[in-house]
Amino acid sequence: MTDDTELQYWIAFSRIPTVGRVRLGLLEGQFGTLETAWSAGASELRASGLDRNVVDAITEHRGTIDPAKEIERVKTAGVTVLTWHDADYPALLREIDDLPPILYMKGQFPQDDPAVTIVGTRRPTAYGREVAAHLAGELAEAGVAVISGLARGIDGEAHRATLKAGGRTVAVLGCGVDVTYPSEHAQLMEQMTESGAVLSEYPLGTKSEARHFPRRNRLLSGLSVATLVIEAGHGSGTLSTVKFALEQNREVLCVPGSIYSPASTLTNKLIQEGAKQILNVRDVLDKIRALPLIETQQALPGLIHESTAEESTIYDALAYEPQHVDDLSRATGLPVTSITGTLTIMELQGRVLQVGRMNYIRARESKASYRSSEEK
Repeated sequence: MTDDTELQYWIAFSRIPTVGRVRLGLLEGQFGTLETAWSAGASELRASGLDRNVVDAITEHRGTIDPAKEIERVKTAGVTVLTWHDADYPALLREIDDLPPILYMKGQFPQDDPAVTIVGTRRPTAYGREVAAHLAGELAEAGVAVISGLARGIDGEAHRATLKAGGRTVAVLGCGVDVTYPSEHAQLMEQMTESGAVLSEYPLGTKSEARHFPRRNRLLSGLSVATLVIEAGHGSGTLSTVKFALEQNREVLCVPGSIYSPASTLTNKLIQEGAKQILNVRDVLDKIRALPLIETQQALPGLIHESTAEESTIYDALAYEPQHVDDLSRATGLPVTSITGTLTIMELQGRVLQVGRMNYIRARESKASYRSSEEK
């Protein structure tokens, strides 16, 4: 971690609007440390390559910003500050061109978990809400972290479903992490810091403004291996997240919707233009498991895995003829909801195969050798 003496100057510079990634890198390269850069005179700053307007902004703000008080402020708020030099800085974010030099975070980022970003409209239909909750919950059960933006609608549904499933979820904000927006998500935001994180590149106290969200969206896509769009209409801000994902060489996945629904015009159009169509959680898991980017994170659960008691019970009840989850529930005494979540993980481990309509077999033999009970 960056030591507190130097970190206070990173925080101080982050409060100067004209000093971003490029200029901060320039200052660090020229002066060696940001502490030295903070005390540099105007002529030294200009000699480093900064133009007069930026130098004027730095010298003006230095009179109103106390670095020591800034770091005390973040500590009092229980906020962690990461610079791009820190080992805990999100690994995938290092791969994007416009990575933020500093991140403010409450909670703990799930660095070792594969992650999928879920985004969509702030005004979803009942269908959109149901799909978001269903997919986010099943991804969480499979050990996939869910990234979203804490907005109303699809974002909120994805965060809530992940927490309900016992998973880890991260919100990326277009304001400071000490600012709750929207206000009705205060409790949700608090829950997330206990099982995941809330993070932002904006300093504490920064209010939510429309101009912040396009910048925020590049982090939404940059923090994950794939962006999953669930309901987005014409003109939706979701499109900017999709564009960032494509620029960052990340996968774009879309859930189809009704051709009559304005809430699905963008998602259907993206599918038409080549985005991967998602019909169930297995489509998402199959896609992200095949991505090279997954190598930058820990492998999906179960590739090297010691069986839990529940997994062993289910595996012992399976055979090489298809069995429906209802039959497995009766045979094991376990609830269907528990069995389906465990089977998803076991399928990732390569230990079981779904052969159609919630029928499963042990995976020692080829799936092609079996037909579902509906096909017999």
